[in-house]
Amino acid sequence: MKFLISMHINPAVLEALTEEERTAIGAGHGRFMEGLKERGELITTQALVDPSQAVVVKVRNGQPVVTDGPFLESKEYLGGFYFVDVDSKERAIELALQIPDAAVEGLGVEVRQVMFADGVLEA
Repeated sequence: MKFLISMHINPAVLEALTEEERTAIGAGHGRFMEGLKERGELITTQALVDPSQAVVVKVRNGQPVVTDGPFLESKEYLGGFYFVDVDSKERAIELALQIPDAAVEGLGVEVRQVMFADGVLEA
């Protein structure tokens, strides 16, 4: 079963952390990734740039409209994700609980099963 474990960040929360806390989070992600690789559960992982560097692309009246900044007015943004292949939803939740962000007030980790990939319905 494939799951997307996404990390939602609040830039204000991250900025309020000490350098030591940020370093510990980074090290925790490193250990987490190594464990996923060793067990063959990791498909891929990606971290995203700050939302201030994003652009929004729309088509309105047949014309492209590209604007700077994040799409939503929100305090939380998608910061990155782990794409994993595990035996069950329970295992995906168990993994999500190991992500350092899950222990930081104001950050969030979401677990969602993949419904289909490459046009094939997932079991």
